Amino acid sequence: MTSPRTLLLSLRPRFATAILTGHKTVELRRRPINAQPDTPIILYASSPTMAIVGTARLRAIQALTPEVAWREHRRNLCLSRSEYDTYLDGSTLAYVLRIHQVCTLNEPLPLHRLREEGTFHPPQSFRYVAATDPAPLRTLVDA
Repeated sequence: MTSPRTLLLSLRPRFATAILTGHKTVELRRRPINAQPDTPIILYASSPTMAIVGTARLRAIQALTPEVAWREHRRNLCLSRSEYDTYLDGSTLAYVLRIHQVCTLNEPLPLHRLREEGTFHPPQSFRYVAATDPAPLRTLVDA
């Protein structure tokens, strides 16, 4: 059984791929995430992929002003300045998740398979893996 604090991150497929290939080492969020270093992360690639594609570990979370976050992490975000500004428009803080120990699944775990195993709803942004999630999802980080 996975830790009750395993994060399930929903990502656009291009960002999931960039994380899996090592080009993207930080993930950006508009709202805070309460997680400790070394928290397991499950990576869900949204439409059109719609599958769990890998796992990672949280190195650290930083809450920074958007300008500082851009200055310190722009090379690892895989975003243009315009995309970055649009995403954070109206936010006073940028939450930067520094990730490491990235592993690509040998075969993606598609949404339809997860739903065959039980009720599963991918998050809009992130959520924590619950005891009620399908077993193939809960066992990923321990594998």
